[in-house]
This record gives sequence, C-alpha cells and structure tokens, in this order.
Amino acid sequence: MSWVQTINPSGNLAVSALIAAIPILFFLFALATLRMKAHLAALFTVALAILVSCAFHGMPVKFSVLSVFYGALFGLWPIGWIVLTAVFLYNLTVRTGQFEIIRGSITSITNDRRLQALLIAFSFGAFLEGTAGFGTPVAITAAMLVGLGFNPLYAAGICLIANTAPVAWGAVGIPVITAGAVTGIDAMTISQMIGRQLPFLSLFVPFWLVFVMSGWKGAKEIWPAIAVSGVSFAAVQWFSSNYLSPMLPDILSSLTSMIALVLFLRVWQPKSIWKFKDEPERAPAGNVAVHSAAAIFKAWLPFIILTILIADWGLSPVKTLLDRVNIPIVFSALNKAIIIGGKPLEVIYTFNWLSGTGTAILIAGLITAFVLRIKAAEMYRIFADTLKSLRFALLTIALVLGFSYVANWSGMTPTLGKAFTVAGTIFPFLSAFLGWLGVFITGSDTSSNALFAKMQQVTAQSTGINPVLTVAANSSGGVMGKMISPQSIVVGTSSTGLTGREGDLFRFTLPHSIFLTVIVGLITVLQAYVFPWMIPSVKKAALVARGAAGGGPLILFVTVILILFLISLALHETILNPRLKRI
Repeated sequence: MSWVQTINPSGNLAVSALIAAIPILFFLFALATLRMKAHLAALFTVALAILVSCAFHGMPVKFSVLSVFYGALFGLWPIGWIVLTAVFLYNLTVRTGQFEIIRGSITSITNDRRLQALLIAFSFGAFLEGTAGFGTPVAITAAMLVGLGFNPLYAAGICLIANTAPVAWGAVGIPVITAGAVTGIDAMTISQMIGRQLPFLSLFVPFWLVFVMSGWKGAKEIWPAIAVSGVSFAAVQWFSSNYLSPMLPDILSSLTSMIALVLFLRVWQPKSIWKFKDEPERAPAGNVAVHSAAAIFKAWLPFIILTILIADWGLSPVKTLLDRVNIPIVFSALNKAIIIGGKPLEVIYTFNWLSGTGTAILIAGLITAFVLRIKAAEMYRIFADTLKSLRFALLTIALVLGFSYVANWSGMTPTLGKAFTVAGTIFPFLSAFLGWLGVFITGSDTSSNALFAKMQQVTAQSTGINPVLTVAANSSGGVMGKMISPQSIVVGTSSTGLTGREGDLFRFTLPHSIFLTVIVGLITVLQAYVFPWMIPSVKKAALVARGAAGGGPLILFVTVILILFLISLALHETILNPRLKRI
C-alpha cells in the first residue's frame, strides 16, 4: 500500500493553507491565550494534525499515527537526550557547590547582569551553538544565568533571543551544508550570502539583549562593552563565513567576542552595577571570599570537558566513525509507502546512540563525577531527579516533533510554504518569513532548509531573483523563529525551573522574533533590488571552499584557546584581585 503526498488538496491555495494552519494556530492560541501547559497543548495539536492530515490531505490513519511516533523518536533522541544530559551536568556542579565557584569567577570580572548576559548568553551560547547546536546552548547558558541570580524568565528569554545570529552555522555548519545539498548550490556560496546578512544582526543583538533587560538608559550606560561584543563577533563572523568555511563562523566569532570583552572589562567597568529589581542583595565583591586558581579551574572543568567533547563529536571524521555504531529501526509500514515529489520516502530511524551530542555531554558528566569524587549512588540520584523534573518537558518535545513530521509528510507544511511563493516581487521579504515558519514548525534551521530551501530556489528563479539570496534568507530568517519554536521554549523552561510556564516564555519572545525577522526581510529586499552586488559569485565561492579544506584541526585548536581563556578567569580573580580573601 502506498500513498501520494497531496499539496493544496482543495484546489484553492488560500483555503488549503488556512486549513493546514489550524494545528499551528491552535498551538499558538493554547500557549499564548489559554496559558495551557505545553505538553497538553502539544497533545491536542497532534490530535488536530492527525485529523487534518487524514480528513483533508487524505493520508491513511495508520500512516499519520506512525508519522507521529517516528517524529517523537527524533524528539527524544537527539534533542531530548541533549536537554536531559545538559541539565544533569549542570545539576552535578550545583549539588557539589562548584557552581558557586563558577559564579565567583564570573562576578570577579563583573557583577553587572547586563555584561554577564553578553558573556554567557551571547558569546558562550554562540560557541555551544557552533559546536553542538540543537538545544544545548539554551539549556546550558540559561541554567548558568539562573545560577548567577538572574530572574528565570529573563534568563530563558534572553538566551533564546541571543541564540539567533549563530544558529545558521550551528552544529559545525550543518544548516548551511544541508541547504547546499538540497539545492545543489555550493555550500560556501550560501555561507557567504548568510555572512552578508546575519553580521548586521550580530551587531544589533547585543544591544537588543541589554535593551530588553534594562531599557535605553541601561544600554546607553554600557555601550562601549556592547560595541566590543557585537563588533568583534560580527567582524569575525563575516570573515570566517566568507573566506574560511561554513563550519567555523560560530566557533571563531564567539571565542573572539568572549576574549575581547573580558580583556576590555579589565580596563573598563560601568559607573553603576545593574541588577534586577527584585534580586536579593549579595555580598559586595570586595568582601567575597574566593577560591584559589586551582579550585576555580576545577569548578570550570566540567564545561571545559564539555566543550572539548562536543567540539570533537562535531568533527566530520569523528562523527563518521561514531555513526558506525548504530541501531537501525525500519518502520516497515511506512518505509517507501509515502510518495513525495514522485519518490518513495525512506523511513528508517537510525539510533546513533554513540554519536549523539547528548552522549558527549553524558560522558562529560561522568568524567565530572569522577573528578569531583561524587559517589555512584549520589550521581544516580541526581540523574533520577533530573529525569523526574524534565519528564513533562521531554514529553512535550516528543509530541512537538511528532506534529512536525506528520505536518511535513502529509503535505500541510509544503502547502503553507507554497502559499508564500505567490508573492511575486515581494517574495524576497517573505522568504525570510518562510524560513521563520519552517524553524517554528520543525525547531531546527537544518530541517527548515531541508524543507523549504529547494522551494526558495525554484520560486526565486521563476521571479527573476538570484536564488542564492532567497536560499540564504531561508536560513537567516529561520534563525529568528528559533526563539519561539516549541522545542526551544520547552528547553528554556525546563533548564530554568519554569516547566508549566511555556506560555509566559512564548509571549516574552514572540514580539522579538517577529521584529528581528522583519529586519532580515528588509535586508533581503535591499540586497535583491538595491545592492545586488552583495550576492556572491558561485564560482568564486567554490574556490574559497576548496581552500578551506582541513578546517577540522582549527576547530580543535580553538578549543584549546577556550581552555586558556577559562584558566585566565581564575588567574584574573586570584592575581588581579589580591584584596579578596583566599579560602
């Protein structure tokens, strides 16, 4: 038995798109207006998606239900596995008191929450995005900010907003490489085009983060630090994306930004320290007892180990080797039974238990437990407590990915995408929102590129627009949908203790998501009609890409740089602050 995917089943694209949007509109309404718990909203959304896929698109009930189960597996692995292990690692440092030392090493640089957000949410989060991707940056950085004393809602929201500009090159460039594979356009060409769009946002996002936290006055007070953070990040992001490799922009720009800001803060500090209004008072920095450099290095060691492991796990040769250890699960009732674009769809779930990023984080946690001398029974107890606290979050992630797959395979998502393609000359503006929609539905810039990049290319060619521009806009606009994607929202709430308040976080990030996507759309329009010279040459980009071969060793090199950077935090506290009492 086989079934052919149907797009625009009503014959009227507007009607078909409206019906296809029913589950999405319900999910938005349930979270933002009804304030329904995310796992319940996701459950009802899946039920609606099954109903629409069967009753309107004609998908057999068995295929629809199995599509949900297939997507749920992807939700639990690798995304849920990353969230679980990341929070477990963080909890290890909290239970052993090591995070208090980490807090001290950061506050020795600055007690100002605005500057801490730039260091952790923006720069360190971008590094984690570049090396691991998926939910890792938000899970780790949001938990760290809460540990430092941030309001949990602001911690999650700020980390989601910060996790925008780096997403297009996340997980060592996978979204760009995917877009190239889908469209046949050289990946380096796409990287160059994105590198002529997102650096403008990279200049703006640090300011926007601080503005969201403290308003115009608060941003004005620390504008030199904002400029150092944004300019250093954007400059390296532009250079590496245009002249090195799609694998390196996040890693190099984040490290540069972190180091530049730390060095700058050694010679400059704001006149007043900004904190949240309801934040409890802590002891003044001058009276805080601190640990030795060795103790601080030991406290940071879990994140140093984490950084090295996820960087290595992301290297193509390492990943290829680890991927050989897998358990293939064939969905025999679905495999090659769904016909999409004239080709049967292979439905084989490959359980890559060793190459999963979450496995690298788990190993970092096990090494941490050994280094910190945590007994096995206590480690198991911490893991069990972490799993219990995340049970509803993991269920939500599984349900949302289940919805994503049934929407994709039944034809609902392609129908929505096709509705964008009738825009004519304003398509460059809407191309950013098409990518935004793809990431909102799938939770992944990689998946959005796989879903819509070819459609962006074909539509651009039919309207006389350079397809490189719209394919890049799919990725650039898509990253702005990351902060409202249900998967990201759940990761943010689960890592900050806000499970059950997904609606609050969604309302927090939604206006920022739309605002930033509009900016990307305007940039795309200007590049299409006013500054077409900014669109790169495919031939030239291919030559640059060949010259960028061998970028893997550079990734390993920059992880060493990060280690040295973290060591410098300890040295900064104990050597440059001799007036502090040593424990």
